[in-house]
Amino acid sequence: MRALKITGTAVAVLVVIAGLVLFAGVPADFLTSAMRTQVERATGYRMTTAGTIRIGIWPSLHVTLNDITLQIPGNRDGSSRLTIGSLQAEVTLSSLWSGHPDITEFVIDRPVLSVPLLRERDGPENTPANGATSSAETESGAISINRVRVTDGTIAFFNLRDRVDDRIEGINADAVIDADRNVKMTGDARAGARQLTFAINAAMPAVPIARQNIPFDLTLQAPGLLKGQLTAKAEARLNGSVVMINGLTGTLGDGAFSGWASADMSSKPLVKLDLDFQRLDIATSLAATPSTAAAPWSSASINLGRLNYVDLQAKISAAEINFGQTHVAPAAIDATLANGVLKGRFSNLGAYDGQAHGDLTVDASASTPAFTLSADLVGVRALPLLRSVADFDKLDGKMQAKLAVRSSGASQRAIMSNLDGTVSAVFRDGAIRGVSVAGMVRALTLGMLSGWQENGQQATDLSQLSASFRIERGKATTNDINLVGPLVSVTGAGTVDLGEKSLALRVEPKLVMTTEGQGRATDPVGLGIPVVIDGPWDQPRIYPDVAGMLDNPDAAYARLKEMGKGLFGPNGALGGLGGNMPNGNPPNASVPENNNGSTTGGGLDQLGGSLGQTLGDLIRQGLRQGQTPAPPAPDSDGGR
Repeated sequence: MRALKITGTAVAVLVVIAGLVLFAGVPADFLTSAMRTQVERATGYRMTTAGTIRIGIWPSLHVTLNDITLQIPGNRDGSSRLTIGSLQAEVTLSSLWSGHPDITEFVIDRPVLSVPLLRERDGPENTPANGATSSAETESGAISINRVRVTDGTIAFFNLRDRVDDRIEGINADAVIDADRNVKMTGDARAGARQLTFAINAAMPAVPIARQNIPFDLTLQAPGLLKGQLTAKAEARLNGSVVMINGLTGTLGDGAFSGWASADMSSKPLVKLDLDFQRLDIATSLAATPSTAAAPWSSASINLGRLNYVDLQAKISAAEINFGQTHVAPAAIDATLANGVLKGRFSNLGAYDGQAHGDLTVDASASTPAFTLSADLVGVRALPLLRSVADFDKLDGKMQAKLAVRSSGASQRAIMSNLDGTVSAVFRDGAIRGVSVAGMVRALTLGMLSGWQENGQQATDLSQLSASFRIERGKATTNDINLVGPLVSVTGAGTVDLGEKSLALRVEPKLVMTTEGQGRATDPVGLGIPVVIDGPWDQPRIYPDVAGMLDNPDAAYARLKEMGKGLFGPNGALGGLGGNMPNGNPPNASVPENNNGSTTGGGLDQLGGSLGQTLGDLIRQGLRQGQTPAPPAPDSDGGR
């Protein structure tokens, strides 16, 4: 009877203990030391736990660890570390007895991986030394995992000195591993305001996986970063801290690509790429947004400091590249990035029916980035090029240009205001769209012009337009503007303020008054007075330089008399000129048209009289200011 009572009491106690274990779990802090030793031996990382370790058996056997930190031994500031809010593993009881634990689900909650951004590459002393476990030992103590879930994870990239803190947040991933070691992972994350979605399928080899090929395929969607979905297949290979990706093929949007890549992650990443694209579309949000002619350059900060935290060796080729509104086909670019200095070389770049080659350097190692560009353009269509890079659509033709410029600044405005160097350009067989230069010249006889007198139906054909500029502190100075067209020619000089988007030019326009154009024996006929173009380059003021005329009124008046029959005719009219004039008549000018719609000699008579009267009045005023006034010119000479 006594034995029965003892047995009954023992069973009751066991039932109570089993109930407590079943529903509440039991403290298992005694396991901490053993687990820490095992983790450090396997990974080389030091493990600390600030929370509790508990074992439960309901609804299944599970182990939960809280507030875990893994970091590299010898990392004094603790900057490189992994912290985990909680880690839970569900294990089948039968697998524990067999000595091969089978984890049905492994849940990692609120992990934060802190990754320091380094400006210099460190030696291998900071790389964790993996335990030298033999293959037999690894297989004998192998742990199988059927499913891994990550919830609300974060990767924090930071540099304390540069005050950089970039994060990929909201990482959620679910990986399922089957009996053949095939891994299927899906997940999403958030980089700033951009949402990322990914899916990875991989065939994992038997452990150890170092120096073994791991076939995988990847699908990535990143609106705002990638223009279209990225799909890729390749084989990955781990060799210490180096990840090699071979046999890479895939598509980005509608374009296929192939190549290889590698990354040395021992300290500051060193990335090597060799990729060939059929078509590469770069998201517009990453392209430089062109500024309209009227709007000032943006003062928004351009942050290139991230170039300091990775080294790069890349070869990129493509049958076609679209970057915002810029179109290049084909393209071959060699680029290196080291110590914050990006150097790129492009050769035989197909650009708008022409070719370009040159070198670009971006130095982001200092607080203010610096830029250097040297390039040659040959046979490039000016209209689509200027439209894509500067939203300028008024000039067309085949362009040849040579650029050697440099600048510094952290915004569009600063870069344009600090520009130095030289630029020379020649445009051939094109047109100035929406503007009639001849019409503008004739309109000047009635007063000052405001803006370019744009009209979608007008254009000024040009045989050649050339100019060379010397740029200092954003001001481009030229002395050799030369425009030659069938019915107009313009020469001039002046300054273009690139930072302020303004003009200060002094030009001398001439009209060709016969249909023979520039090839006729006599010279084109000009006003005899320089024309000033001054103010914002989208809406400048255009007016005759009267002050320049009055500097030497006798010579100006003599020239008008000499021009007589050419510009005004013997009686102050244009009737003796003959030929057709381009359209674009000044306001209030009555210019009859012939049956073909062209301006007749009678209209030119009236226009010439207006011009002669206007210039005559101006010259007479200047003569009165001189010490020896000139006698009034007879009406028959074209002035009054």
